[in-house]
Amino acid sequence: MTKGKTLILDVSGWLRLFDDGSVDRTWTGPPEVKFVAESVPPHDEFIDGVAVRDLVIDHNSGLRVRIYLPEVKCGGGKKLPVVVHFHGGGFCISEADWFMYYHTYTNFVKSAEAICVSVYLRRAPEHRLPAAIDDGFSTLKWLQSVALGNEIEPWIAENADFNRVFLIGDSSGGNLVHSVAALAGETDLTPLKLAGGIPIHPGFVRAKRSKSEIENPQSPFLTLDMVDKFLSLALPMGSSKDHPITCPMGIDAPPLEKLNLPPFLLCIAEKDLIIDTEMEYYEAMKAANKEVEILMSKGMGHSFYLNKIAMKMDPETAAESDHLFAGIARFIKEH
Repeated sequence: MTKGKTLILDVSGWLRLFDDGSVDRTWTGPPEVKFVAESVPPHDEFIDGVAVRDLVIDHNSGLRVRIYLPEVKCGGGKKLPVVVHFHGGGFCISEADWFMYYHTYTNFVKSAEAICVSVYLRRAPEHRLPAAIDDGFSTLKWLQSVALGNEIEPWIAENADFNRVFLIGDSSGGNLVHSVAALAGETDLTPLKLAGGIPIHPGFVRAKRSKSEIENPQSPFLTLDMVDKFLSLALPMGSSKDHPITCPMGIDAPPLEKLNLPPFLLCIAEKDLIIDTEMEYYEAMKAANKEVEILMSKGMGHSFYLNKIAMKMDPETAAESDHLFAGIARFIKEH
């Protein structure tokens, strides 16, 4: 009980839901982990080679994005690819300004020589799916408006190569890469061209537990409790994990053959709880003659590269993270 409210659901220290519908996302796990979820303010000036700006792109809905601009090629005349990022968190937690994303994407835009537009996605249970998909697609439509000169955003207008727009997302954000790319394939986004999709450890699952869910180790970034409870809060009412958003390779989803998708780089981790269903997605994409390649992180678990402590303490984790982002940068340069 909290001030007359009754707790009805607690998810792995990350989220508590009360009987009045209110949600508390204060981290209650080990305090030494708390810093990964702390907000980092934007800075218009370049710090360590990157400037960061927060922007409202839809005043009706309040939709915001965080833009990362690398200094490396600014003013040199070379246009930079744009990477639209969807954060993870089981559709229920995390924000685009969290330290773990700031740390990851400030480094990423320098190594990939790209602009990153990270979306502040609406979260469940206050905003069930498809709200986050709508936010992702709205961001692409906003980029199209900037490319057409109907919206003013100098960082992007002056530096972006609109022929090379990529979608990237971690965990549940990886699901959004697939869903938003499928929507984009049905839409005229001219002069924008969606050049690729990069789902990192996407949350593709089935209602029935996979072998890897039963046998692989759980981590602070993914427990079975999180998979089950977050998805029960996020998916449309009455849906199971066989819903097309979480099981795009299932019989309830549109046939993959009929989707107009760009080339995909599917990033997976060998010890991920949900590697079996991620591999099933890969095989289904191949069978549907989609252009998809795999980037495997050996010996790693779900979202390992966001764990700043492990990156500092374990050289193997740091090396695999470097390998992952070098592979992503290569994919972007090739498309």
